[in-house]
Amino acid sequence: LAVIQTKLKAKKSSYNSFGKYYFRKSEDILEAIKPFLVKHGVTVTINEELMINDFTQVPMMKSTATFSDGENAIHATALVGVDLNQKGMQTAQQFGAASTYGKKYALGNLLLIDDTEDADSGQKPSGAIDKIKAAAKPAITADQMKKAEEYVSAGGEIKAIASKYKLTSVQENK
Repeated sequence: LAVIQTKLKAKKSSYNSFGKYYFRKSEDILEAIKPFLVKHGVTVTINEELMINDFTQVPMMKSTATFSDGENAIHATALVGVDLNQKGMQTAQQFGAASTYGKKYALGNLLLIDDTEDADSGQKPSGAIDKIKAAAKPAITADQMKKAEEYVSAGGEIKAIASKYKLTSVQENK
């Protein structure tokens, strides 16, 4: 695994014309790792599991990338929320988008690939990490909401609360 982690180069083959950046997809990572598999006698698999967050009721996709030599295995997992309110997408597409992000980040975790800017490429990170972090924020509890209201009343900023908890528009207004 260490040899592959240090030698693997997964290109950023897709371009986002709105944000003007290149980004890497899970398919890019899988394509880059294929030559190493037979050479080193290893396999890489990805399993997915649908989970429902008991607290927020948000569906989550748990993607687990596994590296194995047939006897030993190493796993890396990514957890991604499914945005069921994403406009312009059918339900299958919403789950597919979460699945794609989950696979990409599980593989990235396993193979030590990050989305930081390449120093010599001029390419900026995709911003997907920020989206995943936002989806993974817990909903605020009633107790926490009461403390948040006191904090804002005393001059605190709502941004500080929104950076830590997933708030509805009603909660933000309150």
